[in-house]
Amino acid sequence: MQLRKMIMDTRIVVEPTGGALGAEICDVTLSADLSDTIFDQIVAALAEHLVLRFPNHHLAEDDLVSFSARFGQLDMAPIRPSGLPASGLRREINVLSNIMANGGPVGGLGNSELVWHQDMTYKPLPPKASLLYAIEVPETGGETHFYNLCAAYETLPAALRVRIENLSCKHDATRNSAGQLRAGFDAAYSNSDRPGAVHPLVVRHPVTGKRSLYLGRRPNAWVVGLSDTESDQLLDDLWGHVESGDACYAHAWEVGDLVIWDNRFTLHRRGTLDPQQRRLMYRTQVRDTEPPMAA
Repeated sequence: MQLRKMIMDTRIVVEPTGGALGAEICDVTLSADLSDTIFDQIVAALAEHLVLRFPNHHLAEDDLVSFSARFGQLDMAPIRPSGLPASGLRREINVLSNIMANGGPVGGLGNSELVWHQDMTYKPLPPKASLLYAIEVPETGGETHFYNLCAAYETLPAALRVRIENLSCKHDATRNSAGQLRAGFDAAYSNSDRPGAVHPLVVRHPVTGKRSLYLGRRPNAWVVGLSDTESDQLLDDLWGHVESGDACYAHAWEVGDLVIWDNRFTLHRRGTLDPQQRRLMYRTQVRDTEPPMAA
């Protein structure tokens, strides 16, 4: 009986969403003494499902940072938009919120709609994974949508797969996913002069070996070596394929949800929020050890 209990204690139950990606893991305490055996299973589940939800948690700042750091070294919170004060929290935590206090916002992104994007691909070494923890959520709306970029690549027309082989894309560093200008940048640049990292359009998952699109965000993206017109047409074709596809999962938030997603192989977005409904989220980001790997 004791042996059976020990075996059960070292196994997690992973419940897939039934969609193109995503799974839920319940009855796991995300504490500092989480065993390596359990954590290894979480890592394996993330490689398979790309998005994991852990419901019903009560995490202090240190708990969130400690669990996040099990996946790797954490990035500090990204550059905040012009006029937004420091959060006052641990430097690893980025506050996302539509709440106003003392005449100003308590966090970034507000109520605006977020387009499909990957986090911080404007950096030479983008995050491997991102974690989002729900502290306050609206009664309606505010879902986060995730898109499987491995599935997007697999379903590309053959001619388009050939077209993008060995091409790279520059990812805009000047604006965030809500279109807000980041501090220290000009409002307009040419494609060749615009600050941002260059990454392959097609990358490979280091564990599963699957090929994946690597798109970042559509606004201000540029396929290196192509004319502006050629680049826009190619990127419009790729994004059109994503927009018309169904390899996605919509997560309806509940207080206490912690969601982690593999930033390298998924897109995510959020619809417009009702400004009368409060939303407060803490985000951490896990640094990768290598830049995106060309397939």
